[in-house]
Amino acid sequence: MKNMKIDANGTEIRVMGDVVNEDAYISLTDIAKYKNPDNAFIVVANWMRNHSTISFLGLWEQIHNPNFKPIEFDRFKAESGDNAFTLTPQQWIKATDAIGIVSKSGRYGGTYAHTDIAFEFASWISPEFKLFIMSFSNPESIDAVISILQRAKYINFTSKSEQQKTE
Repeated sequence: MKNMKIDANGTEIRVMGDVVNEDAYISLTDIAKYKNPDNAFIVVANWMRNHSTISFLGLWEQIHNPNFKPIEFDRFKAESGDNAFTLTPQQWIKATDAIGIVSKSGRYGGTYAHTDIAFEFASWISPEFKLFIMSFSNPESIDAVISILQRAKYINFTSKSEQQKTE
């Protein structure tokens, strides 16, 4: 698996896999640091409490994962959104045999998700941040997205092609 890092508005985000062939997993932990640098795991856990998140994850798994366990998913879906409902990525993966989210422990660990899921998470964090991350999956659109975000004053970033023009 190819590993890379992208810089999204000053937040370094790890990516495992092949972005071009849409077989990449993006670090949700790193994306969450954009919102809360000290407690990113809490941001991910709060996202997983939402009913719409569980519905999205379940639908994604049903489409992409023949071993997905729909009965366990239905239980999570019914409970999600309640004040006392909690769910960690590890619990989701273990109970449903999910493949769209990967959780690694240790020094270089974290929670990673398939690009589809990572974009959904990034959208929950911030629509601008989602657009910025999405631009890296389509290299031809990077300059266009950066230009739009700069005009909207969301980011202060110079792309490689802009840097080359000034050199």
